[in-house]
Amino acid sequence: MDFSQFQTLALSRFNTALKDPGVLPNADAARLLESMKYSLLNGGKRIRPLLVYASAQACQANLNHADYAALAIEMVHAYSLVHDDLPAMDDDDLRRGQPTCHIAFDEACAILAGDALQSEAFSLLSGAIDGLLPAQQLRMVNNLAMASGVYGMAGGQSLDLEAVNQSVDIAYLENMHNHKTGALIKASVLLGAQCQAKLDPQTHDLLSQYADAIGLAFQVQDDILDVTSDTQTLGKTQGADAALNKPTYVSLLGLEGAQQKAAQLHQTALDALAPLGENAKALRQIANYIIERAN
Repeated sequence: MDFSQFQTLALSRFNTALKDPGVLPNADAARLLESMKYSLLNGGKRIRPLLVYASAQACQANLNHADYAALAIEMVHAYSLVHDDLPAMDDDDLRRGQPTCHIAFDEACAILAGDALQSEAFSLLSGAIDGLLPAQQLRMVNNLAMASGVYGMAGGQSLDLEAVNQSVDIAYLENMHNHKTGALIKASVLLGAQCQAKLDPQTHDLLSQYADAIGLAFQVQDDILDVTSDTQTLGKTQGADAALNKPTYVSLLGLEGAQQKAAQLHQTALDALAPLGENAKALRQIANYIIERAN
């Protein structure tokens, strides 16, 4: 199966799960629910759900369990984008080619939408899931919580804001993005793997190495595209980081240096998967996609 076939099947599965009546059911706060759906359902690459399914497949886990992990991860990701785009953060008015949540609704509604998407993710992942052991669920909830908070994505965003108009080195930048971008990507891989009750430690470690590498590679490629692509192709404002005087891999390493960095990380990811054989084919394909993508 090539990547486009895997992507089609996985996204079809994810979209079916997303449309389940039990996911974001009707609520009295109708406008808030509308803003949540606006932020969650407006497309995107769905890299994180793809990673969940690919990792579950690599570990021969139950894909019905992976549905819950994929939904929870994407809800947390959607919440992070809603808050990222706020005037107090990155102050962006375009996301996936559409007005950002606070533009389409208002700032207060966007803040609440992010808050509610985050709590809904944990409600979904911690609820009754047929056949998933309580110990597995606990590990998955803990993993997602650590990846989302001060030791993960939120901490990385804080480091990002602190770096505006500052001179930082490559070590600071990598640490920042290991938290801001990499933590949730790593959680996507590990949550998929943790759907397998008999996950062995060696496989867990190899997948962790893979996830660390592609998490950074994703951000390096983002920085490259921010200077080589355009707003229409990206679906978000081109050159936004430069406009805010934020450090990037391109600003620190130059375009060629950033491209070399992405290639090195890509190879590191592939090397980590080598012992896992054919079962990890989709994970390899996603690593290729991450550095070949145009948006």
